[in-house]
Amino acid sequence: MPGQQDASVFRIPPYHYLHVLDQTTNVTRLETGPQTFVRKDNEVVLLNPERMITVPPRHYCVVLNPVLRDADNQVLLDNLGQVRLQHAEDEVRLQQEPFPLYPGEELKIKVTLLTVVPALEALRLKVSRDFTDTNNQERKAGDEILFEGPGTYVPRKEIEVVGQHKAIVIKPNTAIKLRATRETVDRNGKNRVAGEEWMLKKYGAYLPGVYEELVESCTATFLTDKVAVHVIAAQTFTDETGKQRKSGEEYLITVNEMETFIPDVYEQVVGKVNITTLTNRQYCVIVNPIGESGKPQLGAKKLIKGEISFFLQPGESLENGIQEVFILGDNEGIVLRAQEAFKDQFVTPPVDRQPGDKWMLKGPMEYIPPVEVEVVSKRRAIPLHENEGIYIRNTNTGQVRAVIGRTYMMGEDEELWEKNLPTIVRTLISAQRDTAADRGDWINPNKEKKKKKDDLEDEEVFDASRVVTFQVPHNAAVQIYDYKSKKSRVTFGPDLVMLGPDEHFTQLSLSAGKPKKANMIRAIALLLGPDFSSDVIVVETSDHARLQLEISYNWHFEIKDKENSQESSKIFCVADFVGDLCKAMASKIRGAVSSVTFDDFHKNSAKIIQLAVFGTDQETRKARDVIMFPANKLVVTSVDIRAVEPVDQRTRDSLQKSVTLAIEITTQSQEAAARREAERIEQEARGKLDRQRIMDEAQAEKARKELLSLQAESSAVESTGQAKAEAISKAEAARIEAEAGVQGARLRAEAQKIETESELERMNAAREADIRFAIENNNIEIEKAEKMAKIETDKFNQMVTVLGRETIQAMASGPQDHQVKMLQSLGLSSTLITDGRTPINLLNTAGGLLGNMTQGSLPQ
Repeated sequence: MPGQQDASVFRIPPYHYLHVLDQTTNVTRLETGPQTFVRKDNEVVLLNPERMITVPPRHYCVVLNPVLRDADNQVLLDNLGQVRLQHAEDEVRLQQEPFPLYPGEELKIKVTLLTVVPALEALRLKVSRDFTDTNNQERKAGDEILFEGPGTYVPRKEIEVVGQHKAIVIKPNTAIKLRATRETVDRNGKNRVAGEEWMLKKYGAYLPGVYEELVESCTATFLTDKVAVHVIAAQTFTDETGKQRKSGEEYLITVNEMETFIPDVYEQVVGKVNITTLTNRQYCVIVNPIGESGKPQLGAKKLIKGEISFFLQPGESLENGIQEVFILGDNEGIVLRAQEAFKDQFVTPPVDRQPGDKWMLKGPMEYIPPVEVEVVSKRRAIPLHENEGIYIRNTNTGQVRAVIGRTYMMGEDEELWEKNLPTIVRTLISAQRDTAADRGDWINPNKEKKKKKDDLEDEEVFDASRVVTFQVPHNAAVQIYDYKSKKSRVTFGPDLVMLGPDEHFTQLSLSAGKPKKANMIRAIALLLGPDFSSDVIVVETSDHARLQLEISYNWHFEIKDKENSQESSKIFCVADFVGDLCKAMASKIRGAVSSVTFDDFHKNSAKIIQLAVFGTDQETRKARDVIMFPANKLVVTSVDIRAVEPVDQRTRDSLQKSVTLAIEITTQSQEAAARREAERIEQEARGKLDRQRIMDEAQAEKARKELLSLQAESSAVESTGQAKAEAISKAEAARIEAEAGVQGARLRAEAQKIETESELERMNAAREADIRFAIENNNIEIEKAEKMAKIETDKFNQMVTVLGRETIQAMASGPQDHQVKMLQSLGLSSTLITDGRTPINLLNTAGGLLGNMTQGSLPQ
């Protein structure tokens, strides 16, 4: 409590204590309770009453600077009466009576529960100072001790707890690898040196020693018929099977040796090896196989044929993996090459093969190549239609030939040869392009390169080993040049052209556009026409008027004898016949227009251009109809002027003004003629209108006259016929009314008759229905009564039959017999019993009684 140290009287409860400082001697002493302590003036209470320290069972505490005690456990004091302390020492105190802390003592570790070490666990202890344990064994500082459970660990001041270990449970098919950290003896009593490793495979709980550490836990590998383990020895040792393994030796552990495998300390598992299984249609080649001595034969090969299953030994590998047996059909073959000298037993008779020999086997057959043979390729016969072919190259001679129209299988010294065609030619001979229909599409090499870059994915794969074919359309020609024989041939369509190995198409580079530009169109088929070409040229008249003309030329090639190769080849003499034609025509037209004025050319442009193009016949002095170019047999048949436009703006404006003025003049003349015609038509219409008005008036007067006469007649008829009409109408009305009354009476009578008959029929039907119902109901009741009577009769008969005649008779006479017997017992001959309320005719009764007597006395 605050300020309690200044008090003079201190009440110390039981099991409490306090420290008092004597300021005269400067000695601190201990006062324990129960007592009432009176402080002196020279004393100071340093510690208020505190509860003594109680250590319960299975607990401990550590006191720092404990007091010294003698043999009788008494506290030792110095000369001044101060308790003697063991400075910087620790004292572990266990269960005991409550004790106080002397002046100078400190509670280093509060009261703590003792550590209970369960089974399969241990405490790792480290000696901090030398001491001798209870077994008289000297412990040096730095030693480590393992306190194994089950048990309760009691601390010592010379030992500190480093950690806690748990036992390792070794399950079946598992093991642990241990390593010695210093020289020690394991639990099996075997001496171990520092760094030594060993395996422990006995399953159960294992608690490593203090100088043992767990390296790893190993799980067994289950070996089956399909799985083995590849192992390498780290050093020379003897394995579990008793075999001595050399350092670095690689070997295979299979199920034939053990079912489960746990690697030893000196074994390293490289990996699992799966079984290799070959069917009867498979084979494989093992490289560096293991020989009979168990050593690998480096550089050797071994052929394994199916059906078989085996494990690849360490160092062995499969060349090209598992391979299928070569099954060759009728149209298949296989090309082989010998890698080393051997005797081929597969063929009959056997043949000695030398390295590098090449041969071919044809089907049908099955073939497994030996290790000395390399399979170069497998070939199949190529079926070819009569319009198909392939290029074949002989690898020995280099000769290239074309095989067309038959099924062909290449030999061992033959290969497919790819013909080198320019990209533009591939595009022109594409099957998706029609030479005649697509002649308006320009095929330009630069555009094709750009299109190829944009559409790489859509590009069709071109087989250059196939014979190049091209369908020449109708009315077209193709020139083919043979670079080997240096000859050319021309083929006219429709036909199919097939190129030989040394043949190429002659490409045409034509002009296109308006005005014409050279090398705009590439083609290999020359259309013979008739066709047209358009061009735009600029001409200048004699009065220096510049005009732009758009002209079209109709042309065709005229070939009289197509069988004559010399004449046919002329059409290909001019590579750009379109450009040549347009240039020649433009030159002639410019020369002709330059000699005439603009006005003359504007009026006679067609005549001037036709005369300039075709010229005049020297004999007849008339304009020709056609013109022929003898170099390439090109014939122009007509010229069409499609447009004429001035180039100079002033000329164009003056021409526009003149045309506009001509149009205005024509328009005004047409307007005047139309005006005069309208006036004439108006006068004629006005005369017809007046005449029609006069005729209409005459007709109206005639109609008025007839109307008046008809009105007079109608008035006379009206006056005389009104009375007659009224009398006739009344008589007719009376007649109709009478007929209607008669007809109504007749209809009412018929309706009443119908109603009466229907009611009568209804009543008859109802009565008949009631009668039928009553009859059927009576029949049912009768049938029911008969059945009930029969049931009662059968019941009575059965009861009578069951009871019997005697029983019924006894039952019937039972009451009377009982009464008789009772009267006889009473001595009475007869009796009469009444309830007193019912009157009794005693006369009749007496008569009855006496009747018997009378009847009995009559005979007397």
